[in-house]
Amino acid sequence: MRDVELLTDFQLQVEFVLDLQARREVVFIDASVDAPAPFTFLPAVAVQDASYSSHQMSPGALLHAYQQLFGEPPTAFVLAIRGQCYELGEGLSQEAGAHLEAALEYLIHRFSDTCP
Repeated sequence: MRDVELLTDFQLQVEFVLDLQARREVVFIDASVDAPAPFTFLPAVAVQDASYSSHQMSPGALLHAYQQLFGEPPTAFVLAIRGQCYELGEGLSQEAGAHLEAALEYLIHRFSDTCP
């Protein structure tokens, strides 16, 4: 298995720019209301969007902030896992759990020693 570090939080903030330093690859993982099931795995690009000045940033805005401070950001992707119910207090549905399992299997394969 490649060296993998997991950082968890509820939302991206500008302070995470520092966590991107010395990274070869970054994967932003989040639930999605509109991603095709079970998940999508797409490149993330640096972009200055409306979230750059808020307390919650998009992956693109975080990469843009990194670019402004340090130059070329690390290769980045967004893993968007299709969710089902987003009501406060709602548990993970069986279908969303299956989507999560599929996404985890994908990541395990991607970061295994057999992958280039």
